[in-house]
Amino acid sequence: MLKHSRRLLRGIGLVSALALGATACGGSDDGGPSHKAVSEADIQAALKKGGTLTVWAWEPTLKQVAADFEKAHPKVKVDLVNAGTGNDQYKALQNAISAKKGVPDVAQIEYYAMGQYALTKELTDLKAYGADKLAGKFTPGPWNGVRAGGDGVYGLPMDSGPMALFYNKKVFDKYKIEVPTTWDQYVDAARALHKANPKAYITNDAGDAGFTTSMLWQAGSRPYTVDGTEVKIDFSDAGARKYTGTWQKLLDDKLVAPITSWSDEWYKGLDDGTIATLAIGAWMPANLASGAKSASGDWRVAPLPQWTAGAKASAENGGSALAMPELGDNEALAYAFLEYADAGKGVQTRVANGAFPATTAELHSKAFQDTAFPYFGGQRANEVFADSAANVADDWSYLPYQVYANSIFNDTVGKAYVSGTRLSAGLKTWQDASVKYGDEQGFTVSTG
Repeated sequence: MLKHSRRLLRGIGLVSALALGATACGGSDDGGPSHKAVSEADIQAALKKGGTLTVWAWEPTLKQVAADFEKAHPKVKVDLVNAGTGNDQYKALQNAISAKKGVPDVAQIEYYAMGQYALTKELTDLKAYGADKLAGKFTPGPWNGVRAGGDGVYGLPMDSGPMALFYNKKVFDKYKIEVPTTWDQYVDAARALHKANPKAYITNDAGDAGFTTSMLWQAGSRPYTVDGTEVKIDFSDAGARKYTGTWQKLLDDKLVAPITSWSDEWYKGLDDGTIATLAIGAWMPANLASGAKSASGDWRVAPLPQWTAGAKASAENGGSALAMPELGDNEALAYAFLEYADAGKGVQTRVANGAFPATTAELHSKAFQDTAFPYFGGQRANEVFADSAANVADDWSYLPYQVYANSIFNDTVGKAYVSGTRLSAGLKTWQDASVKYGDEQGFTVSTG
């Protein structure tokens, strides 16, 4: 996963008002597929016949995948369109769905946004194509993401973001700081580092919805429970208290740099060692190598610190899938491309070009795990990432309107970073605002 997908989780608006039922497209009455079972013979016949396939995606490794797919199937033309990154594409997609015109055959959708489209029946349930039989090919977190909190399969995982702790070994060695294995040790390391060098910080954090939900996920918090239009939101469980209690110490003592991720200042801090760690997804190495070039050889990767000593819990931080909008054409061709790109030969192509896989075969392969990263001093970092992926709990749910919820994060939880508001109070405000919005959109929302 590349950096732009991670950046989407800040400050984005809802792609459409979820007036339930208003956009319940699909079924033969309005041009969608009939959902009868589609056999492998049907898919092969479609490939032999050929046609044009329109794919909306921003992920750059798909360019080579599309070219290879065309070469393997000469009668198929893949029209790969970058309709915008994340929210820009979602707006364009919603406009096309509403107009019932120009809907792509395939669309890239991030896991956190998947439930929104699935609930309003705007995505094809791929079980008719036998996609449910592919479950064992993927790691738990991404597969849970394409299930969208229900029984369907609304896409095939394209990439994943199991979390790890990226740390500047040169800085840690200089100040004789041990790599933390628990979050309590992480706070101690933050204090030791900032005391030794007041210009250095253990990490940056200016408030980010994606990072916060990933941390809650790892801590065992499950703030969202979704059953169709029945939604429960509760940021007061034990896992949430673990996270807020620990992270509040860092905020109170000003031990995290108030720098926005992906900014020039952020890259400068990663480059010069004044930002010493990142708890982030496994798609980060390429971004470090390109954005903090001078620090090559200084950084290493370690397992994510734990909330309980000796545990091995992890979480996903980013990632997306390829899905088939209900109103798209060429359904059999579209599914053939999905399976090729996300569960077939296209996976190797994407990994070779820098994508982080969601497939267990690639994650566990000797070639993948033995890859030495010059940027990390020759470390075989994929071993850490693969272990993290295997330890992601698969019972996490996002809201069916998570896109909107994330867009109001800085107006709610974000206040804890710029005022005396406690992080726990900020989460409560986020909860209340999310409940209010859900009620307005026709959901039945309860709290803990």
